Amino acid sequence: MTTAASKGRVLLAYSGGLDTSCILAWLIEEGYEVYAFMADVGQEEDFDAVREKALSVGAKKFFLEDLKREFVEELIYPAVQANCIYENVYLLGTSLARPVIARGMIEAAAREGCDFVSHGCTGKGNDQVRFELAFYGLKPDIKVIAPWRIPEFYHRFAGRQALLEYATQKQIPVRQTADKSWSMDENMFHISYESGILEDPNTAPPADMWRLTESAESAPNTPDKIIIEFKQGLPVKLIVLSDSDKSYTDSVDVFNTLNALGRKHGIGRIDIVENRFIGVKSRGCYESPGATILRVAHMDIEGLTLDRNVRALRDQFVTIELSRILYNGHFFTPEREFVTAAIPASQRTVNGVVKLKLFKGNVIVEGRSSDEGLYDERESSMDELGGFEPTDTTGFIQIESIRIKKWAQANIKKGQSGVTAKDVYASKV
Repeated sequence: MTTAASKGRVLLAYSGGLDTSCILAWLIEEGYEVYAFMADVGQEEDFDAVREKALSVGAKKFFLEDLKREFVEELIYPAVQANCIYENVYLLGTSLARPVIARGMIEAAAREGCDFVSHGCTGKGNDQVRFELAFYGLKPDIKVIAPWRIPEFYHRFAGRQALLEYATQKQIPVRQTADKSWSMDENMFHISYESGILEDPNTAPPADMWRLTESAESAPNTPDKIIIEFKQGLPVKLIVLSDSDKSYTDSVDVFNTLNALGRKHGIGRIDIVENRFIGVKSRGCYESPGATILRVAHMDIEGLTLDRNVRALRDQFVTIELSRILYNGHFFTPEREFVTAAIPASQRTVNGVVKLKLFKGNVIVEGRSSDEGLYDERESSMDELGGFEPTDTTGFIQIESIRIKKWAQANIKKGQSGVTAKDVYASKV
């Protein structure tokens, strides 16, 4: 039960960073009883220090939930199976973590009798949408406090400098400084950077911004070689050949080991300008080392094992739609259930192993094998017929050419009215 003087009990998604620490103090100023919630989704963090910080700022309680396995098995791996990617570049690391964190928050809010949930997402960003749609998809009657959409808050804290000054006033220790004021969000899939000097899309990210990966220039001159085994599109075993064939089978261990290898070899850095869901363009920098390796390996084994029409349908529907669903925060929706129901059927034959070399920012495929039988070495060979009759292709080409000949005849006929064969070739008809 909340006290008589309190406006209510709030569960705040707390990262320990500048924004959420200032929000915690501000909510207390506004008369709320604040509980801090932190999800362990694999970020490198001193959780004891964060707990101490939250309580010192004024949180009544601090909750830490270990959600790493749920994150890997329920969000990351299905995204790998579907080759999810946003605008052909972004691997959706932040988007994937939000449903897991939101579910943990709603469970904790119910358990602790909280009247509200709150977050530190900006009013221009995607995460406010992702968190709140997830909250409502899990508990339709939940009340949300979004400080960055409350005029009293955003007029008082017009920019990060105002937050830094407030943190100094409240004696809240923060990592950000005026010259390193970019914001960061980290989980075991990736780390993201935005705002501050990164808001100029023509400014190169400072070398000391990147926290996870070595630069390609400073990465080792000796590669690591690995083998990843897939069953039904899931990575079930990792063998590090360059480490005495050491193997890993636990899902969290597999992903963490790929992360460590990717970081060592400078794999997974991207710098993009993307289209946010709300319509604003933004510049973001990301490091996704393990995820980048897995994506390359999974796409490669599909080339060997997946039927071409199934792959085309999956690429055109599941990959695109699930990526959009994840990015836009529509995870707890009927359309997400519908789309993800198609993943297991598409991955039934995706079984085999991929050999990879990791070197200077690159993931290089060195071979793949499978018992699925869709690839026939004799049939594909240029040195033997292997049961394939080349004469059969004549009829295939004749049938395929029917409509093309008709199209060409029609366009050449137009040449009598001033359209030449050159125009037809240049598609100027």
